[in-house]
Amino acid sequence: MKTKLQQGIACLLLAIAFSSAQAVLPATTGDGKPFPTLAPMLKQVNPAVVNISTYSKRETQYNPLLNDPFFRRFFDLPEQPDPGRQLPEKRQQSAGSGVIVDARAGIVMTNYHVIRDADEVQVSLIDGRNLKATVKGTDPQLDIAILEVDAEDLTQVEFADSSQLEVGDFVVAIGNPFGLGQTVTTGIVSALGRSGLGIEGYENFIQTDASINPGNSGGALVNLAGELVGINTAIISPAGGNVGIGFAIPANMAKASMEQIIEYGEVRRGQIGVGIQDITPDLRDAFNLGKGQFGVLVTSVFDGTPAKDAGLETGDIILEVDGQATSSSAQLRSRIGIKKVGDSVRLKILRDGKLIDKNVRVGATQERVTTAENLPELLQGIRIDNNPDGEGVLVVAIAPNSAAAYSGLRPGDVIIGANKRRVRDIDSFRAALELSKTSILLRVERNGGSLFIVIR
Repeated sequence: MKTKLQQGIACLLLAIAFSSAQAVLPATTGDGKPFPTLAPMLKQVNPAVVNISTYSKRETQYNPLLNDPFFRRFFDLPEQPDPGRQLPEKRQQSAGSGVIVDARAGIVMTNYHVIRDADEVQVSLIDGRNLKATVKGTDPQLDIAILEVDAEDLTQVEFADSSQLEVGDFVVAIGNPFGLGQTVTTGIVSALGRSGLGIEGYENFIQTDASINPGNSGGALVNLAGELVGINTAIISPAGGNVGIGFAIPANMAKASMEQIIEYGEVRRGQIGVGIQDITPDLRDAFNLGKGQFGVLVTSVFDGTPAKDAGLETGDIILEVDGQATSSSAQLRSRIGIKKVGDSVRLKILRDGKLIDKNVRVGATQERVTTAENLPELLQGIRIDNNPDGEGVLVVAIAPNSAAAYSGLRPGDVIIGANKRRVRDIDSFRAALELSKTSILLRVERNGGSLFIVIR
């Protein structure tokens, strides 16, 4: 029998052997197969994901308080420049990400908010090259911008059909978080068709738990085949960092926007001419929707529109667009909004308990949606449209952490009065806002009732 000393030595030698084996783990499994890795795919995709630097010139701000000689003397401050003299400009820099989607033409896709207000845009490649980019066009409502660079030997990412994505699919986010340089994170598709976030005018986001942080905007969300399924755009971040809730614009929507920008220099969105609303639990019962049936309720069909010509009726429930289930007004707007004028869409409709298929041509429309760039500072961050169901102005979306986010307004509100003037449309709304520069009195319809809101 072994003594206790011999047994101790044997255990020690076994432990040493085990730890040594762990330190030199083989590159293959026991049957000779390699361990799973994303490295080969990333070697193909990484060169197509770029860092974007933007530069803008801003005039130095003049502080009138510091022009008071008593104030300067009390705090022992230097002389202020003459208010009438031209102040020097300050050069500001910001960073984001982008994706090369056409290597031959030098086409780079990114977010509009990455290059907004930029005087100069530069693209940095993984091979160290820095290229000056020109902006071919933008789509602020979808938050897409298309850039062009003049260079050879570029690598592009191929588009995937993002309509084939399913919750649980593995995805990889590539970008330039916090200006660190190219970074890769992995996760899954957490949800599809996210909307109502108040981020952009057309919302139909892919939600993912792959880490997306500031600086990732405009970067690539790819599948395990290295195909582009989305453009990373936004996060929900109470503390400023990633909490596993990120959003990407589906590749199909981004591609449709890009194609119009390249062809026309702008996005020419169409419409079919219906007023719509989401279906509440009470409406589900009233229209006898079956288990698992979701859709969008048609509240009005406008005269002289493609929807009227196709025979759509008030009370119809749109279940699908081109074979894709549509469960919210935002999804329906997004799927129609990416179509070109003259395209045809196939709608599956529920009418009086019967399923009907309708082919509807997408017609031309005047772009009515406006942003806070045309409105007072107190309403910065709001997006509005003429009310499709009658008079008034519809609040389409409100950007988080904007001035409008703290105004008391909500997406879906209908503004029917401003500064004691009746609001019929966007033009009359703007005119009423001119009556006061320091505060705004709004009369709003919400959930069947009305209320007044004062914004100061």
